[in-house]
Amino acid sequence: MPVKPEVAIVMGSDSDWPLVKKAVETLNEFDVVCDVRVISAHRTPEEACSFAAGASKRGIKVIIAAAGGAAHLGGVLAAHTILPVIGIPVKGGALNGMDALLATLQMPSGIPVATVTLGSAGPVNAAILAVQMIALARPGLRRKLVSYKRSLKRKVATGNRNVQRDLTA
Repeated sequence: MPVKPEVAIVMGSDSDWPLVKKAVETLNEFDVVCDVRVISAHRTPEEACSFAAGASKRGIKVIIAAAGGAAHLGGVLAAHTILPVIGIPVKGGALNGMDALLATLQMPSGIPVATVTLGSAGPVNAAILAVQMIALARPGLRRKLVSYKRSLKRKVATGNRNVQRDLTA
C-alpha cells in the first residue's frame, strides 16, 4: 500500500525544479513522502487555491512553496489553508531574488509564510523545517533529526581538524 505524502512542494514554474529538487532529496533522506507540483499563483490561481484548500484532506501536513519574481505563491497557498506554509524565494530576475525574498517575507497579519534563505540552502532548510514540524508527532522521525544534527556537528569538527592541520603544515 503506497504511503500518502505528508509534504506538498509547489513551485511556480518548472524552471524552479533544479533548485527545488534539493528539498525533495532532503525529504527522501528522512523517508518523508512528498507530492510535487508546478502551480502558478498568477497563471493558474484557481488551481493554487483548490490545491491548498484540499491539502489537509489529502493528508498533507506542511506545504513548501517556491517562487521567484513577485513570489505570491506562498501567500496564496497560505490564504487557503490552515497548514503551515514554508516559502522558498527563488533567485533570478532584475533584482536577483530580493523581490522574491521580500514578497515571501512580507505577509499580512494572520497569513504567515515561514521563509527560508535564497540560494541552495533554502530548499534544504525548507525540507528540514517541514521534517521538524512533522517530527513533533513522530518519535522515529525525531530520532532521525537528532542523528542528522549530530552529523552536522561531526562535519564541523572534521572541518576544524582539517583547517588546524593545514595551519600547522
